[in-house]
Amino acid sequence: MSFTSGNFRGYDEDRSVVLFSMINDLTEVPCAISSDAMDFLDGAKRTPPAQREQQFMRLRESIERCAERKFANAEMEGRPPGIILRRLDFRG
Repeated sequence: MSFTSGNFRGYDEDRSVVLFSMINDLTEVPCAISSDAMDFLDGAKRTPPAQREQQFMRLRESIERCAERKFANAEMEGRPPGIILRRLDFRG
């Protein structure tokens, strides 16, 4: 199994999540991280929407490592199944 970086999809302001993807072999896996989780990782408070892509790129390695761990543990959610990262996923 090869789980690698995919694409940055954008910031969904209505849901307060950054959308991105990871690639499992040849299959694209939809992923999202809450803005609260990104601010927690970054030690920031209420990063403006226009800065979310830059913040994601800066934190990408940590975000993708967590997404890979959740994928390996079969912690998929939603329809279609994907990875959703929340602040609690980055504690401890």
